[in-house]
This record gives sequence, C-alpha cells and structure tokens, in this order.
Amino acid sequence: MSKQKKRVVVALSGGVDSSVAAYVLVKKGFDVIGVFMKNWHDESVTISKECPWLEDSYDAMLVCEKLKIPFQTVDLSKEYKERIVDYMFNEYKNGKTPNPDILCNREIKFDIFLKIAIGLDADYIATGHYARIKCKVENNKKVYSLHQGYDNEKDQSYFLCQLSQYQLSKSLFPIGELSKKQVREIANKEKLITAQKKDSQGLCFIGKVKLPDFLQQKLKPKKGRIIKISSSNKLFQQKKISSDELQDNSKPFDYNIKDGQEIGFHNGAHFYTIGQRKGLAVGGTKDPLYVIKTDIIQNIIYVGEGKNHPGLKRNVLFIKDENIHLTKGGKIFRKTKFQNLKARIRYRQPLQDVKLIYKDKGVYLLFEDKQSAIAQGQFAAWYYEDELIGSGVIS
Repeated sequence: MSKQKKRVVVALSGGVDSSVAAYVLVKKGFDVIGVFMKNWHDESVTISKECPWLEDSYDAMLVCEKLKIPFQTVDLSKEYKERIVDYMFNEYKNGKTPNPDILCNREIKFDIFLKIAIGLDADYIATGHYARIKCKVENNKKVYSLHQGYDNEKDQSYFLCQLSQYQLSKSLFPIGELSKKQVREIANKEKLITAQKKDSQGLCFIGKVKLPDFLQQKLKPKKGRIIKISSSNKLFQQKKISSDELQDNSKPFDYNIKDGQEIGFHNGAHFYTIGQRKGLAVGGTKDPLYVIKTDIIQNIIYVGEGKNHPGLKRNVLFIKDENIHLTKGGKIFRKTKFQNLKARIRYRQPLQDVKLIYKDKGVYLLFEDKQSAIAQGQFAAWYYEDELIGSGVIS
C-alpha cells in the first residue's frame, strides 16, 4: 500500500483505541484527519458520567492537537435515530434481541461516516477496532477478508461481521496487530490524554443506558405474568439431534402456562430478552431466575432457576437465506455440511465448534456443545481459522 499522502479520516471516539489508531497512521506518513461523531442528544436515559459526549469530543480534539492533525465534529443524530434507535425499538417490540453495535458499524460508521470521509477526499476511513483486513488478488480482482485481531481478548471482528467488500476496501484498522497492553503503552509514551481512560461500555454512541427507561420512550408498560418452568420438565429430555429434526430444535421450547407456576408479574414482555437475570424483581428462589422465553402476544415471561437451566440451552439456530451475509460476497455455499468451522453468537464469547448445514432456504448452525441464551434477532458469526467468513440474524 502506498503511503504517499494517502488521506485517512479517523473516527475518534475520545477513547484510547481510536487515539492510538490516529497516532499509528500519522507515524506511517498518512494525511490524517480526526473526526468525532455526535450521534446522541438525549442524556435523560444515560447513566451519569458513563458517556459524557462533550468530554469525549474534547479529548478527541486534544489528541488531534497533540498529533498536529485537523479535527472536526459531525452530528449524525438524525441518521442514528432512523437507522439504529428506531430499529432497536422495533426489534424489542416484536420480542427480538437486537445488536445495535453491529448495525451501527454497518449503517453509520462504515456507511454515513464513510461517505462524509469521501467528501473530504479521503482514500480510507480508520477506526480503533481490534480486527484485521487482508487483501488477495483472485481472478484479477481484489478480494478482502476480515480477520480476528491479534489480541484475542479484545478481538472485535464480531462487531464488523456485516461489512461489505466495498466497506472493507475503504477501511483501515491500525491497531489490529497490537494488544491492548501495547496500545496503552503507546498512549502513555506519547502522553495522549486518553492513555488512562477507561474503555467505554454500553450502546454504540449512547453509552451505558438505563434500558427500561430507554425503551419506555416508545414502548408502554403492560402488566403480565411470570411463569416459572422447572428444570425437570419433560420438554428438556436429552436426545441426539438428527438432520431431520434441525427445524424443530432451532426454535425455543414451546412452553405454555400449564407447564409451570405463576410466581409474579412484569411490566411488559417486550422489555425482556432471553438470558436476562436483572429486573425480574422476584425473590424466594434458591438460585437467580433467568428469562428462558418471552411471549409477546400473550405478554408472558417464562423463567428458569439457575444459569444452567436447560431452558437456556440449545444446540441449533437457523438463519434465513435473506439474512445471511458472506464477507467475501456471493451466495451461501450449497454444500450440505462444512467442516472445521467455529462460531459465536455474542461478543467475547469463545469460539464454538459448529457445523453449517444448508437446508430449508437458509442455514442451520449445529453446535458441538449447547449454547446459552440463543435469541431471535441476535447475530451469529462463523469463522474458518481466524477469518470471519459469514454472519446472519438468528431467525
């Protein structure tokens, strides 16, 4: 890659990772511009001081001053609301579990922000993600692949699983080959103001939020019953899954009120997700209660006692054809099975052994070990060695 005055616009969050990403690019001789995105205005639902955007913007500006590069801010709150916040409300309303961070990358950082950067005559955009991009020439065409970051503990390839070939071709991840420890060391050595700043948590660009307060902006409370399902229920009898039973086993267990015991009430099934423990406000059990199913139509929450409750565990999930995204493009392979693949259904989950089986106008992911809290609307991503080759929304 030529480094002669190639222009890169860096998405600066005010954190240490994007700060060091900008530093690395400056050291490599790129023409670097720092841009801070403001995508959220309503601070009434954020937990105090968890995502103070004004402070973050100021820190990003100071980093740019230190690095002697231009700095500017852009307000994308309108686009963020339309593409991310409205999507979140709609998913929760329909009993699904959205992942706004993945959509934020696909729709905001690597789409809207990329267009802004191109308007600034940029050749690339860059972020502080712990991931790597590789490029090979196949049939006289450049093909880009997405790989895990060098630091397995911080790998963020999962959050980038929906990026297209075009988006990858225009993106740089300058710290993908570094560990978090090395990033901190560089920031300290260069006396960047973000060197000791804690990593941000919570929703992309919003921060750590009071989720019920956030959702109640549009979703109204609605009193409903909480039904406890015993772990000894006959629905949980162990059996080996055959290829003919994939469809049935890819769905949550089909509980009804008669299968359990009413133990309390909730404020709306749409406020809860599978695997959730907090917010149930029901006591008197030996182990904590976990949501094992939500019924939006009947407004019922089914719960089980203990994190190992069999109602939380499944081997199979299904992704419809139209929801499958292959990093290198093209259509899903029509082979019956794939070997030596691994997958994850959430960030920082250790990669799990899996087989992909194409059937029923989609793909089944059949895991070697049962997975906890598989929820409709989540993203599953699958890998071959360290390369993320595909992803999709769980049906």
